[in-house]
Amino acid sequence: MTGKPMRGGFTGRHMAAILVSFFAVVITVNFAMARFAMSTFGGKVVENSYVASQHYNVWLARAAAQDRLGWTPKISLDAGRHVRVEIRKDDRPLSDLRVAATARHPLGRTAPFTLRFEAVEDGAWRSVEPLAIGRQRLDIVVGRGTDEARYRMDMQ
Repeated sequence: MTGKPMRGGFTGRHMAAILVSFFAVVITVNFAMARFAMSTFGGKVVENSYVASQHYNVWLARAAAQDRLGWTPKISLDAGRHVRVEIRKDDRPLSDLRVAATARHPLGRTAPFTLRFEAVEDGAWRSVEPLAIGRQRLDIVVGRGTDEARYRMDMQ
């Protein structure tokens, strides 16, 4: 024999330390991911799904009526972050329109605000107020007489 002490082998304490460490990492990652998920999306699409389901056929009829109008929207931002809305039918701009829009952050981090529009050249409409910096969801309502069309657009 060489007189050199032998190192201890793999014991139950080693296995217990490995298991505790493994599950500590898994639990920590799960809690972190759950926290990130809850802080970025509230999970609510409509206030009350039952009430929304009662309006579903009305929404389908409204969408079919909007499709029959044949209006084609062109929505953009200019350099000053003003929203420009142009509605065309058969490649011609429509006139005598009512245009209104509500802008909101897609995750509800800022309060929604209403945009007012004024007519500009070529039958287009331009928002009086600039759009806030960052991602915004626009709900645009365009009307002419009794006809009405609704558009939703995400702007960056």
